Amino acid sequence: MPSAASGFPLSNGVKIPCIGLGTWQIPDNQELVRHIHKAVEIGYRHIDTAHIYGNERSVGEAVRTCGMPRDKIFVTSKLWNADRGYKETLAAFDTTLKTLGLDYLDLFLIHWPAARGEAMTWQSINSGTWRAMEEIYESGRVRSIGVSNFLIHHLVPLLARARIAPMVNQLEFHPGYMQAPTVEFCQSRGIQVEAWSPLGRGALIHHPLLSEIGAKYGVTGAQVALRWALQHGAIVLPKSMNAERLKQNTELFGFSISSEDMAAIDAMPQTAFSGLDPDHVTF
Repeated sequence: MPSAASGFPLSNGVKIPCIGLGTWQIPDNQELVRHIHKAVEIGYRHIDTAHIYGNERSVGEAVRTCGMPRDKIFVTSKLWNADRGYKETLAAFDTTLKTLGLDYLDLFLIHWPAARGEAMTWQSINSGTWRAMEEIYESGRVRSIGVSNFLIHHLVPLLARARIAPMVNQLEFHPGYMQAPTVEFCQSRGIQVEAWSPLGRGALIHHPLLSEIGAKYGVTGAQVALRWALQHGAIVLPKSMNAERLKQNTELFGFSISSEDMAAIDAMPQTAFSGLDPDHVTF
């Protein structure tokens, strides 16, 4: 029976668990350490953090003390916008690794394309950033590299200059916000899509259509949303501090959504969009 630890192979052969634990907005304290320990006990083997979340210290402590061998836990962190650039990226990665207290990362992402202003400027900054990411990858201190919130017009100039293509693109992806052109672009080029906010920051948990479909399969609307993303080939990164929901978010393999129900979910109007357009965010 597949589980939360079941993985998708990245373009370099590294296997990434298809369900990860999101940690955005969870404070850097012992409660987070205990929360990750509980998640690992439930079956999570993929933890997602970022420098800007401010909780890398607790994530690293939890990974080191959870009772699982380090190579059984997939750890992701992300480079913040202010740290983009070749030298800045190298230094920021060192800081992240030190804060986590780990010898290596499993995945390191450029958090945002930071694409405001003159295109040549942000493209050049991202190119230098990516050159540093490639060097970190080749050093063996990270097993895979990628981007987050990059749309097609951000990816094309990056790919044109890259020696190594991004292995992952982490996007806002959920029922009511599919970003289909970008997802299709990534999948056609072997870039694995990860879904952040796969439950629309909780707004989809009680959505009528998802709840109605869930009733047919004996599952919750939230489980339908997560299963829908998996069936579209996306890794999901749900976040919950509730132990029961934490468990439910991994129980996605005892049912399969029919093509008719998938199409009905695909046809949902824009719903639960965060408002975070990569071209217009001001951070």
